[in-house]
Amino acid sequence: MTFPLVDRAGGVSVDPGIMHYVQTCDAEWDEGVGDCVKWMGRASVCMVLLLGGCASHSPSVSPARDMAPTPPPRKDIPKEVSARRQEVVLFAMSLIDTDYRFGGKNPEAGLDCSGMVAYVFREAIGVEVKGSAADIANRGRPVIRKNLREGDLLFFNTSGKPYSHVGIYIGQGRFIHAPASKGKVRIDELGSEYFAKRYQEARTLFPA
Repeated sequence: MTFPLVDRAGGVSVDPGIMHYVQTCDAEWDEGVGDCVKWMGRASVCMVLLLGGCASHSPSVSPARDMAPTPPPRKDIPKEVSARRQEVVLFAMSLIDTDYRFGGKNPEAGLDCSGMVAYVFREAIGVEVKGSAADIANRGRPVIRKNLREGDLLFFNTSGKPYSHVGIYIGQGRFIHAPASKGKVRIDELGSEYFAKRYQEARTLFPA
């Protein structure tokens, strides 16, 4: 058995040291082939055992153990306050499409913006709110916009006068109100061009 080496030019050249090694292997091939086969068989078995050992020691993943723990509920918001906020929102949404009427204070006669707020808070959670949008603003506690929560009140300058319009925030950047335009209680986006330009501030009638 010979192992010629081919150079880049296509010629054949064999290093003397390599030739001696090859000739020695040729002489011993027949005698050692049986041992080689035995050795290869043992090596294969060892490899299988090694891989099996690695697989058996791979860390198991327990979904229940490795899942991030559920964060505890916020302690700064009492459950009863959160529930009352939801009651305000749900009740206000039940008034959608109620007719608008200036000075109106109930759905049968029609509602204006402050009348809707007063009616919702009285009927939903028993809180008496009276007066114009500006009067309601004087009673509420200021809330910065990024901390808005459902049930907070949004105030706008829609007639050239501060606090001339009010609506109830219902979450996700939306609020419900009784605007004179289109004459119905409806939901609008706080970020819309019209209301974004006229937004003044938010206040809340809920405790901190």
